[in-house]
Amino acid sequence: MMITTKGRNALKVMIDLAQHSGEGFVSLSDIAERQRESLKYLETSAKQLSTAGLVVSARGKSGGYKLSRPADEYTVAEILLSGEGSLAPVSCLEEGSAPCENAGTCCTLPLFKELDEVIMKFLNSKKLSDLA
Repeated sequence: MMITTKGRNALKVMIDLAQHSGEGFVSLSDIAERQRESLKYLETSAKQLSTAGLVVSARGKSGGYKLSRPADEYTVAEILLSGEGSLAPVSCLEEGSAPCENAGTCCTLPLFKELDEVIMKFLNSKKLSDLA
C-alpha cells in the first residue's frame, strides 16, 4: 500500500480546515499557501472531499470550504479513502474487484487480509482532531 499525493493532499486539506474551523469558510488558496501545495492539486482534493460529504463549500468573496462535522468525528481512514479510493495492500482485496480465481489456493492471501485489517484498524483509530 502506498498513499499517493491524492490521499496526502486530502489529509492536508482536512487538517488545515480543522485547525481553522473557527474562521468559517476557508479559501483553498489560503490552504495552498499554508501547506505549500499547488492550488490545482488541492482543488482536486477538495472536490473529492466535497463529493464524499466530508466538507461543505460556498462560492463568492467569503466562500471556501469548511468541515461538515466536528473534527473528532472523522477518521483518517475515511479521509484517505476519499482521495485514494482504496487502501488495500493488494488488488484482489479492493472493494468491488473481480473475485480472484486463485483465492482458494493462494498462500499469500491470508497474510494480505491480515495486513489490510491492521492498516484499517490503525487508520480508523486515528481521528482528524488527533492530527489537528
